[in-house]
Formats: sequence, C-alpha cells, structure tokens
Amino acid sequence: MVGQISHQILRLLAAAALLLPLSGLNAANENGPPDCVKPDGWRGIAAASPQFVVFGETHGTTQAPALVQSLICALAKDGKRVLFAAEFRAMHNLAWQAAWDGPPSHFRATVAQGGWIGREDGVASEAMLALVTHLHRLKSDGAAIDVVAFNGARDDEQRARFADLPGQGPHEAAQAENIANAARDGEYDFVIVLVGSLHAQTAAVTMAGITFEPMAMRLREYGPVISLRMWHAGGSSWSCYPRADFVFVPGRPVPADAIQCGASEQSGTGEFGGNMDEKPFLSLASRENYDGYFWVGPITASRPAFPSPLPEAASQ
Repeated sequence: MVGQISHQILRLLAAAALLLPLSGLNAANENGPPDCVKPDGWRGIAAASPQFVVFGETHGTTQAPALVQSLICALAKDGKRVLFAAEFRAMHNLAWQAAWDGPPSHFRATVAQGGWIGREDGVASEAMLALVTHLHRLKSDGAAIDVVAFNGARDDEQRARFADLPGQGPHEAAQAENIANAARDGEYDFVIVLVGSLHAQTAAVTMAGITFEPMAMRLREYGPVISLRMWHAGGSSWSCYPRADFVFVPGRPVPADAIQCGASEQSGTGEFGGNMDEKPFLSLASRENYDGYFWVGPITASRPAFPSPLPEAASQ
C-alpha cells in the first residue's frame, strides 16, 4: 500500500513538473542565446531574397537548434514575420497549434502531445524543446512567429497523391507541400526550416539504387529556397543506430531491440575540420548538393526531452 501511494505521489510530482518553467536548463537554453543575434553571414542570405531558408542539421546537438533560435529571435526583434518549420510528424500539427495558442505556463505539457513522448532519435531533444519554448515566449509577448510540424504525409489523401513517386519521394514531397501550405497561411518575411541534412539537399538523391527528389529540391516549386548544410568541429550528438552485433537482412523489418540510442562521438565535418573559429556563421559558398553551409563549432549531444511516456495525471 505504501509503495502504491509513493508511486502515485511520484507520478503527480512528475506531472506537475511539466507545467513549470524550464528552470533546469542552462542559461543559454532558458533565456535564448544571450545576444539574440543573427549569425555572421545572414546579411548575404537575406540579400538573396529567399522565401525558405533550410538548415540541414545533424540531429541531436545543442548547437543547431541554438543557432536557429538566435536567428529567429533576432528577426522577430526586427519586426519580421517568421514561420518556423519543425521536423515533427504533420499528423501532430494540430497539437502543435493548440500548444502555440495556449499560455506559456502550459506550453511544455501541451506541446509534448505533439509527437515528442518516447522519441529518442535526436529530433525531439532538450535543445529543440528549448528552441520552441523560447519562440513561444516571444510569440506570447507579441512577436510575429508561427510554427508548423511538417514531417511526412498529413493524411491519407496526401499520401495517396504522392504514392507513385519513387523511393522516399512521397515522404519528401509531403514535407515540401506541408511547409508551403503553412507558408501560404501568413505573409511571412522568412520561413525557417530545421530538418535532417538529407532532406535539405537541393539535387536528386539515390539510395539503394532508387533516385528521388529531397524536400528542399521540391520546395523550390513553391518559392525561392536557400539550403544550408551543417558543418561542425566535432564532439558528440544524440542519435540512434543498430547494435554492433545486429545483422541487417534485406526485406525484413528491423526489430526495436536492435536499435540503441545515446550520445556518440562525431568527427568534424567540412573541409576546414576543427581549425575554424568556434563562433557560428553562415556561408553561401556552395558545397555538394547545398547552396551553402552553416558552421556551429564544437558540438555537444542534446538528450531527448521526453524519453518516457508522461504520467497519466499529466495527460488528463
């Protein structure tokens, strides 16, 4: 009996914690980057007059969401209207909108229902939660910031319409259309997209012998796009990967217990490796299948924001 009562108390305390401010985060994540500034190189990006600016990240780092947070914060302070597109399933977009329309005191608990709970692949990270929480605070204070969850087909009609595309094409096409549809709902100065680097490529991709058009390539059907690939000086990121002893068999599904998630070491990327300044910046120097790159310096892993199901009391 005592054990049951203690368990109930712990669940209630955990539920109540969801309604509190993010006091456990460090100062940079709690209050946003101290200066709330545009990264060096943004002026060149803006001069190209893109409608969509795509940041192709390595998932599961603190640095990529922090850079996007700083940029959108600075744009909002300049009076710009901004749409932030987050790589969460489009089927959860209604939950995101409900959270966005609610008060800051309930944002964390409400947005958690939008595809965060139990997700450990590096997308639904503490850094991403800090990003959207900060943007929501700005919006609640009057900034013209909106959000959309765009990943994958939003419904059966969209899924059927793109079903004939090869390979991963249906998924990419749905991503692009979902972002474009949300952009049409408001007269935004910029649409800022944070997405995995594969989706951010601007040329066709071939995987397992099948060629398809990635999201950023298709997004150009709807308006001007600048797509930037993330470069860093190495460090760690949070990601999921097969166990070392797992043997992949083509045509068979990968069992859940064959995948492990956690912080892993990452080597530096880009031709400059770890010899560049740690200060983030953007560049329109074209590399591979991107219009440019964004440099974030050394990276650190960001843990999942909600690695386990919420207590029942929190979802009532």
